[in-house]
Amino acid sequence: MHASAPEVISLGCRLNIAESETIRTLVAGRDTVVVNSCAVTNAAVKATRTAIRRARRARPGAEIVVTGCAAQIDPASFAAMPEVDRVIGNGEKLLPAAWASAEPVVVGDIMALRDTAPHLAASFGSHARAFVEVQNGCDHRCTFCAIPFGRGPSRSVPAGAVIERIAGLVDAGHAEVVLTGVDLTSYGHDLPGAPTLGSLVDRILVHVPALRRLRLSSLDSIEIDDRLFELVTGEPRVMPHLHLSFQAGNDLILKRMKRRHTRAQAIDTVRRLKAARPDIAIGADLIAGFPTEDAAMAADTLALIDDADIVHAHIFPYSPRAGTPAARMPQVDPAIVRTRAERLRAAAARRRAAWLADAVGTSHAILLERPGTRGHADNFADVLLDAAGEPGTLVIARITGATDTQLLGTIA
Repeated sequence: MHASAPEVISLGCRLNIAESETIRTLVAGRDTVVVNSCAVTNAAVKATRTAIRRARRARPGAEIVVTGCAAQIDPASFAAMPEVDRVIGNGEKLLPAAWASAEPVVVGDIMALRDTAPHLAASFGSHARAFVEVQNGCDHRCTFCAIPFGRGPSRSVPAGAVIERIAGLVDAGHAEVVLTGVDLTSYGHDLPGAPTLGSLVDRILVHVPALRRLRLSSLDSIEIDDRLFELVTGEPRVMPHLHLSFQAGNDLILKRMKRRHTRAQAIDTVRRLKAARPDIAIGADLIAGFPTEDAAMAADTLALIDDADIVHAHIFPYSPRAGTPAARMPQVDPAIVRTRAERLRAAAARRRAAWLADAVGTSHAILLERPGTRGHADNFADVLLDAAGEPGTLVIARITGATDTQLLGTIA
């Protein structure tokens, strides 16, 4: 009897998705379930534990391995779970030696890492778009965030390795590549000559002319360099969709979060982007109920959804992460946090619905995803088509209608 095929369950960010593809190749042929965990919120850690228990019920005879940020930050708690066989840290999870080891816990000092992506994913067969890690870790210390302790210091992949990998993915048939990282806009400071993310994007476009669509994952708006701004607003192959790490819309809360931008700077960034490329779609992370937030401060964040024209909003109710400065600040009542998060989600949904309705009658290039009747437009709007096409291909579709959450289209 053959062992069941390995399974990799990826929680959290796009960087985890990219790394999960490499892990999939490292556990090929093994009866193993890997849970690639997230630690961005307490809810994410809870979801990781739920996924582990579900995996054990579904695969009682499989080896269960936990890796990712939650495992890196608190390996002992996951090793203590009866469902878990092994825990592997973020610094080790892309290394064949860690998977060959018999040690139950392989977790090193993430802060000692000085390089990243030793094994860039060779294939993204199950994804329409390919995710390429160009940066890992973070040198900033936002007061709410535990991720630096899960990912370590900021470190970048040399441009030559990135270009080689993207060229290979394009040759394998991928029409769209997404650049991922923990703090993507810090790219390059640790490399010779300190190149910027803008210079990396420039080189990718020049050296991989067959790449049809390049998309960027979350950016820190205050770190968008001049060349990156020019390419995002003027290069058709760079998708008109930016996800910006705003987090709040009130200056005092931003200061207490230890963010490096003001409310006015966030709004001005969007204004300049839209002036240069009117069709650009703005996404943003927003936290509801950060410690010390009062009703007026919450109203400022709520208003930011309209003021910055945010149509792809990720709303997070604040949750205190152990060891972070914000966890020691005066907390907002959890019921109030939930109410504020609901208001943000409702405002974001209204903004998104109006934006989708405005798209009716336009045409867009859609990257088809499984099962072939759904895909994403260049501005990352979700599109449902009236006929199926081959997943992974680009089609031109006429937008014929819209719901509150997606567009309806006909392949031209």
